[in-house]
Amino acid sequence: MIASVTAAHPQNTPTITTETLGIALEGYPYPYPVKSLSFEIEGQPVRMAYMDVAPAGAANGQTVLLLHGKNFYGNSWARVIGVLTQAGYRVVVPDQIGFGKSSKPDIDYSFDMLAANTAKLLETLGVSQAVVIGHSTGGMLAVRFARTYPDRVTRLVLEDPIGLEDYRRTVPPQTTETLYKAEMEQTPEKISAFYARYFAHPRPELYQPYADIASCVLQSGEYPRWAKASALTYQMIYRQPVRSEYNLLKPSVLLIVGEQDRTAVMRNYADPETQKTMGNIPKLAEAAGKDIPHCKVVIVPDCGHVPHMEQPERFDRELLDFLK
Repeated sequence: MIASVTAAHPQNTPTITTETLGIALEGYPYPYPVKSLSFEIEGQPVRMAYMDVAPAGAANGQTVLLLHGKNFYGNSWARVIGVLTQAGYRVVVPDQIGFGKSSKPDIDYSFDMLAANTAKLLETLGVSQAVVIGHSTGGMLAVRFARTYPDRVTRLVLEDPIGLEDYRRTVPPQTTETLYKAEMEQTPEKISAFYARYFAHPRPELYQPYADIASCVLQSGEYPRWAKASALTYQMIYRQPVRSEYNLLKPSVLLIVGEQDRTAVMRNYADPETQKTMGNIPKLAEAAGKDIPHCKVVIVPDCGHVPHMEQPERFDRELLDFLK
């Protein structure tokens, strides 16, 4: 059992000690104040958590929207928020419905729905346009958001987006019950190993804080709801590819990926030989970059799935240069 969770943000590092976290991460400290937007989905009341961080330096009048991955929530952007606000940007960081501090309804998840929720949030905050940065699953959502609301996206950054390949071509369909069962069979040891694989050089200080969050949620009496939301969002990723839409993207795009990233969703359900061919992210990114009308592809050496954590100086330099 994981007995303690340390907030994964260097500039604000409160520690909480607990054996349990609720499925909305109640009691877990985020690096900036968290607010929520209430609305309904499929007749169910939900709350969408978000951080809205003002510029720390001279304001440049621009807003950046940060979209988290499936297993890294809004808190994972803590250091990047600091970099961007210091550069004068307002930064909006939602936890999507089904993730992090937001509600975990049992619904039919879709990227269209998540994009619409995000647009609703921006409208509520009075943000008409934004730079959109999406990591991992957030990269898939960023593509759908940019396709659905092209006039609202000034620039687009895709950091190791999953969905650079169509998983339906290599992975047999799985029932939601199968995916749910796998989530219910998680252990702290399995979770730590899972997060470690995201990094080329898996140092505990990089991955363990996030593994600890998930391990503490395991102890919650509401964990089955968390597990069901996770299974349903895996189905969303599998069933709703966006790769074919890359050639339709209108804004300038920075596609930045780790040289050693081999992430492939649901790879374990493919046959062993097929598994070896999946998830060559640098190769897939090079091919995708050729399909995007205005795109710069950056391959970050000595790096896995999370450049903004594993190679922060290179990530910051590429990001700020692109935004200029």
